[in-house]
Amino acid sequence: MKKLAIDMDDVICDGGFMYLINDFLHSNYTVEDVKGYYMQELIPEDKKEEWKKYFIKHNLYDYAKFIGNAYNVIKKLNEKYEVYIVTAYVSKDMPESSAPMLYNKFNWLYKNLPFIDPSQYIFINNKDIIDCDIRIDDKLSNLKGNAEIKLLFDSYHNKKFQKEELEKQGIKRVKDWDEIEAILLNNI
Repeated sequence: MKKLAIDMDDVICDGGFMYLINDFLHSNYTVEDVKGYYMQELIPEDKKEEWKKYFIKHNLYDYAKFIGNAYNVIKKLNEKYEVYIVTAYVSKDMPESSAPMLYNKFNWLYKNLPFIDPSQYIFINNKDIIDCDIRIDDKLSNLKGNAEIKLLFDSYHNKKFQKEELEKQGIKRVKDWDEIEAILLNNI
């Protein structure tokens, strides 16, 4: 079986981080308001320390939802591929407080993807050291490394990358899980 590495945040699930930001700020931000990769850039500088304390006390995965048809497609992929969930958990802003994120991610995966063996969760920030045949991620830099197929999952922060630029790197953009299903299950 071919090895398939799938990212978690903004690929399998989303919504939790934005929910916490809006709850903290009493705002109504959407992903269209985010100008870079990190949603926490929406937090005003004078509230950053207060945000860190708030964030540590809350589990963003209590509010995370599957993206589109992710559950059904991953379940089908799991029958044809050796599926690994490869996800980062060390926060760039507060690495010393990242352990709860690992715990929360594990529990969300365990509860929501019961057909994936927990031994196939890989918690790592430097994903290019993972050897696999297929990679699916929303962050371009996470698609580095060896793989026959590299799929960039369409997200608010990666719209700027043009098709030609991606093709030079051997990467194909996918807009949703139905497109992933067509590529990985209908072309076997």
